[in-house]
Amino acid sequence: MEGECPVSVIYLDNAATTYPKPESVYLAMDNFNRYMGGNPGRGSSQQSLQAGSVILEAREALTRLFNIKECLDIAFTTNVTESLNIGLKGLLHPGDHIITTSMEHNAVARPLFALSKQGIEWTQVDCAADGSLDPEDIRRAIKPNTRMICTLHASNLTGTIMPIREIGSIARSAGIIYMLDSAQSAGVLPIDVQADYIDILAFTGHKGLFGPQGTGGIYIDPGIKIKPFKEGGTGSFSEYLEQPGFMPDVLESGTLNTPGIAGLGAGVAFINEQGMDNIYQHEQKLLTQLIDGLQQIKGIKLYGPADPRRQTAVLSFNIEGMECGELSSRLDYEFGIITRSGIHCAPLAHQTVGSFVSGSCRLSPGYFNTSEDIVTTLQAIEKLTRQK
Repeated sequence: MEGECPVSVIYLDNAATTYPKPESVYLAMDNFNRYMGGNPGRGSSQQSLQAGSVILEAREALTRLFNIKECLDIAFTTNVTESLNIGLKGLLHPGDHIITTSMEHNAVARPLFALSKQGIEWTQVDCAADGSLDPEDIRRAIKPNTRMICTLHASNLTGTIMPIREIGSIARSAGIIYMLDSAQSAGVLPIDVQADYIDILAFTGHKGLFGPQGTGGIYIDPGIKIKPFKEGGTGSFSEYLEQPGFMPDVLESGTLNTPGIAGLGAGVAFINEQGMDNIYQHEQKLLTQLIDGLQQIKGIKLYGPADPRRQTAVLSFNIEGMECGELSSRLDYEFGIITRSGIHCAPLAHQTVGSFVSGSCRLSPGYFNTSEDIVTTLQAIEKLTRQK
């Protein structure tokens, strides 16, 4: 399998950022920095045009991946957090009502907390203790002033997969904008903005899409006009002081992270080469191995569905009597196993599943992990349970 971790660690924090990246991603970024280096959309030099072609190729690859009709309906951002802020703050006004779930990441919850102080009405629909959602609860939360429904696709805490097509259908039938946070699902789970009734798709490049950090984007249905998050140079209509109102220029002020987008395009190409389903099946095999192994160890508390059919390869757990930070640190320093502990920027989700006070240790295997990695991890965890 292409791409091996060059250092002697077992990396199980792919929900934070995938590592390592495919070799083609490193090469694409290095190639741009060494041999292109132009500023896309700024002038007509050969370097500028080459840089523009890198941007266009990545935009078109993402268009195909998400079944978007027109590639210019995608604007590049620095990450999914920026994309979500654009969608929320660019469309909601005082008096508007928005519906989310109780599993949302702070990338949604913090902007809405701020907006709620400015007159936005926010309803969090309660999820079950395993993070799952009944879409009919979304329907029941709709009010006459509901302007948007915004949900995550899969939880960064429990991996729980949301019924996005059902939610999208509810939103479409009610004439409500549906925005999807695909931070944990893009490149892992199929996303079809047409079939899933997604009006706004926020995605990041550095997780399941195998791109580098500092990349992301937002798709906006062409029927939606959004307020720009910032204004500045776009390379288009430069003689006017007014920001261009068309996509993607309305949201792409300033120089893009073209080397990063080159890497992101290579990451999407890698997914197409390997096959998204093959990537998913490999990760789910490792997840199944983790769940089965942890359930055999005494003193382990699992959070979420603990069912590979209902979650992505993200699993949170604790050892009874051991603080999660100590657990994660010992796995790192004693065994070379990289995990993440704490609240994971998702306090609402922790409150939902009952781990807010304790936090949790999160395991998130990726495509470049092996079954042997999981065996080693399970052995290390079992050893720690005996030493606590």
